[in-house]
Amino acid sequence: MFTNPEQFASATKTLFELQMNTFNALTSKAVDGVEQVIALNMATAKNSVQGSMAAGKDMSEAKDPKAAMDAAASQVQPAMGGAVAYGEQLKVIIEDIHKEFTEAADHHMAEAKNTLSALIYDVTKNVKPGSENAVDVVKAAIDNAFKGYEEVTKATREAVKTVEQEIAKATAQVSSAKAGKQA
Repeated sequence: MFTNPEQFASATKTLFELQMNTFNALTSKAVDGVEQVIALNMATAKNSVQGSMAAGKDMSEAKDPKAAMDAAASQVQPAMGGAVAYGEQLKVIIEDIHKEFTEAADHHMAEAKNTLSALIYDVTKNVKPGSENAVDVVKAAIDNAFKGYEEVTKATREAVKTVEQEIAKATAQVSSAKAGKQA
């Protein structure tokens, strides 16, 4: 067991720092992703406004109603293309976030496992005879903490996967609609 309170405090501090580093790394990846999506949304909104302004100008300059309708119809194709491009760019951003998140989670998971293994070793190397039950309790507590850490990481990965699937569905729907309009 821990031979003095400083060892226990040091072990607790190490685990806390490890959890905070993991949380900070994953939060940073999420914030980076949100920033990229916001930038994409801003660029898309800007392009949409510019396209609408150009369409409005073309319609207002039309000589007759048929020309105005033709001008309006000519904007449908670029808008569909823009939606497909948006979906593709969003998919790339999500895939990059997923890759970075997975790499960060895997790195921190390996680091946590190594730290916890070292902690278990430190706890058990100086065990006094008759303290085996206490050691088992500490090992179980550490093991349960690590399992909880793994479950949170797994749930987050599943959430990212679900978002990727939804983006893929939306992109496929826009692509199908575009293909239907071209036919």
